[in-house]
Amino acid sequence: MQDLSSIAYLAGLFDGEGSVYFKKTKQIRHKRPGKPVHNITVIRMEISMTDESIIKWVHEVLGCGTVGKRKFKSDYAKGWKQQWRWRCCHRDALQCARRLVPYSITKKQKLEQIIKHYAVKDSRSI
Repeated sequence: MQDLSSIAYLAGLFDGEGSVYFKKTKQIRHKRPGKPVHNITVIRMEISMTDESIIKWVHEVLGCGTVGKRKFKSDYAKGWKQQWRWRCCHRDALQCARRLVPYSITKKQKLEQIIKHYAVKDSRSI
C-alpha cells in the first residue's frame, strides 16, 4: 500500500486535472430488430496531461487503469504537445474513488456518487 501522502497528493492532482464521468443511459446491445433496450451506467475516471512521468506515477500508485497517448485530429493538434492519459472505469473506478474520497475536495461529490452506486448495487445482489 502506498503512503498516505502519495494518495493525498494524488487526490489534489485529480481534483485539479482529473475528471469523473458518471452517466445512466439506455443502450441496445445488439442492433437487431426486437432486441431489448438495457439500462446501463457508464463510470469513468481519467487524468490527462503532457507530463508522461506523472501519468505513469498515477498508474503505479493506484495500481489499476490504463495509460496511453491521447489522440488528436491532425489539423487540430498542430503545434500542441502530446498528451498522456490515465483512465479507469467501473469497479476499478470504485477502488480508486474509495482511496481518493477522504482527501478530495472538488471531485468529492462525484467520487461519493460512484461509491454509493456500487453500495446499492452490491446490497441488491446479496
